[in-house]
Amino acid sequence: MLGQGGHAALALMSLLILLWHEAAPIEVPQDPKILQDLKQPPTIVKQSVKDYIVDPRDNIIIECEAKANPVPTFSWRRNGKFFNIGKDPRVTMRKRSGTLEIGFRSGGRPEDYEGEYQCFATNEHGVAISNKILLRVSKAPLWPKEVLEPVTVTEGHPLVLPCNPPPGLPPPFTFWMNSGMSPIPQDKRVSMGLNGDLYFSNVLAQDAQTDYSCNARFLFTHTIQQKNPFTLKVQTKEPYNDTSYNATDPYGGRKVAESTPTFLSPSGSESSKMVLRDEQLLLECIAAGLPTPTIKWFKKGGDLPGRKVKFENYNKTLKIINVSEEDAGEYVCMANNHLGSIRHSIFVQVKAAPYWLDKPTNLVLAPDENGRLVCRANGNPKPNIQWLVNGQPINNSLPNPSRQMMGDTIIFRSVQMGSSAVYQCNASNQHGYLLANAFVSVLDMPPRMLGPKNQLIKVIENNRTFLDCPFFGSPLPELRWFKNGQGSGLDGGQYRVYINGSLEIKRARAEDEGTYTCVANSIMGTAENQVRLEVKEPTRIVRAPEHQSTIRGSMARFDCKVKSDPSLPITVAWTKDDKPLYLGWRIKKDEESLTIPNVNEGDEGTYTCTVKSEIDQDSASARLTVLDRPDPPMDLDLSDPAARSVRLTWIPGNDHRSPITQFLVQFEEDHWDPGRWQDLSTYPGDLNSVILQLAPFVNYQFRVIAINAVGQSQPSRPSPRYKTSGAAPDAIPRGLRGWGSKKDNMEISWEPLLDLERNGPNLHYSVWWRRKDSGEEWNNVTTVGSKHVVQNTETYVPYEIKIQARNEFGSGPESNMVVGYSGEDKPTDPPTELQVLKVDSTKANIQWKPVDLNSVQGEFKEYRLYYWRESSQVPGLVVSKENKTKGFYSTVAEPSGILSNLVPYSRYKMLMVVANNGYEGPPSNTVDFTTKEGVPDAPRSFRINRRSFDTLHLEWDKPLEPNGILIGYQLKYQTVNGSRVGRPQLETFLPNMTEFTLRLQDRSTRYKFYLSALTQVGAGEVFAEESPHFANEAYIDQVDIATQGWFIGLMCAIALIILILLIVCFIKRSRGGKYPVRDKKDLPLDPVDQKDQDGSFDYHSDEDNKPLQDSQTSLEGNVKESDDSLVDYGEGGDGQFNEDGSFIGQYTVKKDKDETEGNESSEATSPVNAIYSLA
Repeated sequence: MLGQGGHAALALMSLLILLWHEAAPIEVPQDPKILQDLKQPPTIVKQSVKDYIVDPRDNIIIECEAKANPVPTFSWRRNGKFFNIGKDPRVTMRKRSGTLEIGFRSGGRPEDYEGEYQCFATNEHGVAISNKILLRVSKAPLWPKEVLEPVTVTEGHPLVLPCNPPPGLPPPFTFWMNSGMSPIPQDKRVSMGLNGDLYFSNVLAQDAQTDYSCNARFLFTHTIQQKNPFTLKVQTKEPYNDTSYNATDPYGGRKVAESTPTFLSPSGSESSKMVLRDEQLLLECIAAGLPTPTIKWFKKGGDLPGRKVKFENYNKTLKIINVSEEDAGEYVCMANNHLGSIRHSIFVQVKAAPYWLDKPTNLVLAPDENGRLVCRANGNPKPNIQWLVNGQPINNSLPNPSRQMMGDTIIFRSVQMGSSAVYQCNASNQHGYLLANAFVSVLDMPPRMLGPKNQLIKVIENNRTFLDCPFFGSPLPELRWFKNGQGSGLDGGQYRVYINGSLEIKRARAEDEGTYTCVANSIMGTAENQVRLEVKEPTRIVRAPEHQSTIRGSMARFDCKVKSDPSLPITVAWTKDDKPLYLGWRIKKDEESLTIPNVNEGDEGTYTCTVKSEIDQDSASARLTVLDRPDPPMDLDLSDPAARSVRLTWIPGNDHRSPITQFLVQFEEDHWDPGRWQDLSTYPGDLNSVILQLAPFVNYQFRVIAINAVGQSQPSRPSPRYKTSGAAPDAIPRGLRGWGSKKDNMEISWEPLLDLERNGPNLHYSVWWRRKDSGEEWNNVTTVGSKHVVQNTETYVPYEIKIQARNEFGSGPESNMVVGYSGEDKPTDPPTELQVLKVDSTKANIQWKPVDLNSVQGEFKEYRLYYWRESSQVPGLVVSKENKTKGFYSTVAEPSGILSNLVPYSRYKMLMVVANNGYEGPPSNTVDFTTKEGVPDAPRSFRINRRSFDTLHLEWDKPLEPNGILIGYQLKYQTVNGSRVGRPQLETFLPNMTEFTLRLQDRSTRYKFYLSALTQVGAGEVFAEESPHFANEAYIDQVDIATQGWFIGLMCAIALIILILLIVCFIKRSRGGKYPVRDKKDLPLDPVDQKDQDGSFDYHSDEDNKPLQDSQTSLEGNVKESDDSLVDYGEGGDGQFNEDGSFIGQYTVKKDKDETEGNESSEATSPVNAIYSLA
């Protein structure tokens, strides 16, 4: 058997099971059509505040607004009793509202309407009530009349001036001023307390220089009331002189007794304070003492809440906002000066007016459904929960079997129509109350579709998609989805149906396109709607813009190639730094890119390409970095001066996003080359202070150029000048040499020192020379030039030479010794026994006897061979006898050489001389020799002509150089078809044949020909050519068609026809005539026709008398058209043309027309037209 505890547990479990199976309340959609038909109990939507203070000068308005269907009626209770509005003429109620307006134009006192008001909104489904509104009238009482005696106080003692403002509603705001309406300065020593009193921690003598008046400002009436002022008399032990006051010694050197801290407020060692939850806590400690004490705060057993705490009034007030239960405890303020300290404990209690934990909300149920209302609140002390129904205590209402009370919860089971009502929950304790209205509405309504009919939804392929089907009904209908009106309901797998009616397609595919039907069904009926789904390809950027670093002034281009569904129109927009990009005359956009020419710094930023369709979008971004030359360095400074160096320091300029890689230091000196800047040295880009190595005796100034990947900056501003001291030369003159300009001298020359190598003034050179290996003394000379000539030397003698530079500061280093030579003369001896040892077609081996090198009288350079082609052995061939040379350097006893590049089958002559640097010696003996026969050159030309479609005609010219006796020609040829070639064939010709005709087996076949000439030695150089293609008529040989019979016959026929036409035209032009205007009144008049005196027009013009050759002009279209229309030659204007444009029948009816008209056109028919008519 179960005990009493077992029964309780079973009852609790049964309750939990019941609540588990409780139906969810119906959420009524905010659809206007639904709300229009929805019957609903009242709900308070607007009301005045609980503690309502009004201005006595204004009318009183107590607000109460409610919504319901049907529209509610309103009534009021005042102080718990029915308030009959109709009996009071000052009170009116607004239409369709419960708001009261109380006016006092006709008299009356607002105080008479103070009290507690409560509004009731009623319709057939229930009653909603407002909060109890406590109405009070604002008051601003006057200060009581009083006479204040002067306050006497001893200097250094504390003082409290009471304010005691009159009790107003709401309480006034207090502040202290003097009689001159100037605020009383407040500081650590003097300040106003929370109660409005003015506290002096210690009094100074100068405090008596003003009076003190407390002021109260009333917010509702906007008035300020002033209390009679206090005057102070400060007693001092020594005379007070106000000129002796200063901030560091406020007592002016007078002795004032110091005192330990004591508290002026609060009194005693401890006090207590109660504060409500969510309000602000104000704790105050004001201390007396001399010197003025400082105040510190702390909380026992914990830290002060840092985020909520604030110190005010010079640390005398501790403020904590939004107080919560954890802020309760003991707070300690400590006042101290150098004489001691004192403490005061304030015990803070945190209470709480009721606040909601679970506020009851409106409940809409269908018949036979279950539900519940919950009302949970907390507070300190714990609030009392009271339920009301339609404004009356629930215990006093009629019993309802479907309702059950369980503490703070009302449970409804199997509700029925007609049981709608408004329930009120009141939670109260000693600090306040909460009141909430929540209606229970029992509703039955057939299913309704709330969305648009036959909606078209476009979605992106492979995206998660929702098809919405909002619906409503009571009881809540069951919703099912169908596709294309077939099959069972869609749910599971690819599909998921949500309780709100939405159908989720987890991944839309092309096969998901179609018409979807949602059907809502309940016991009240059925409703359905359709949604058509189209699946589209995604819009995406397939070639996105890329980050770019572009040099200023160049062009930047961002790609944005898009791929999208063809049925969806798209727009492409560009933004820069998330702002719309202005596309003007410079920046251009096309379908796939954005182009920015002449880039500048303003173009730098992040560019985003956004492509949008009506259902999706894609975007891609890239950053444009504009690179530029760096700005010039600044603030050049010289330091650490030395004899040949100085430190140069500078500040680098802006690198414009391209790091500086180098600094170029340049200099300018004002003596040798003033105004010209020269490069001194380069340094890495991470340096900005360098030591410059300098030359002596130069007045320098420097500038710096920064270099990055884009280029060089402008030069910096020049540095101050820096002059180095002089020194002896460091450099040795370069390029020292000796050579003879004549056979009896030697010129010694050198390169003078550079200007920056002089190192001082009065630069000159010391030169020494002597014959080599002679043991002679050195000869020397001093000169300022760069050359010295030694006269009367022997021919081509070696000399030793050296040089040294000097200036006023001393001598430089001597140069190394070099060897020079005196002048050369003509060689005296010729080479002898010049002969040819061996000769072939293009080369000859030669040999000669050398000369004595002493006879060269100079530096031996070469044996120089002169040779020329005397004639050719080919009969009748004229040759050029151009003289040619070839040098041979050889010092052996039996010199020889090879003479190459000779022309075969020719007679040559040659001779030889010996040469030094300036002269040639006498010639050797002259030698004749003949080269042997060789292979010929290629034929001069090779032409392939196509005179007909089945033959090729080949022509060529003889070689320019036969190199022997021609014995004939050989022609090799083979068919060519792309990369495939046929079997080679060979033809040979006599030397007097220079043409050949090849008959083609297939007119489309192409050939490759190889032609060469022959001598007894063999075949010469090949001339290769390819035959023209059959389809290319431009290559067909220019056959003289004038000699062809068919052409001659055709030309004769054409000439005969033209002759006949010209004769006909001449006859027609010789026949003129006149006829009256009326006979041809329907014809258009030509503006150039001439009118006779009798009114007729003469169709003989001046052109009739022109020679016949003018007719040729008409063929070119320069003669005016005939006035006669071609229609005149037809029957009734129905003349016809052949397919080629010729006119039919003009000669069949022309005769009749001539007889009736008696005249015809004065101009001959155009020969061109005649030709067309005969066609």
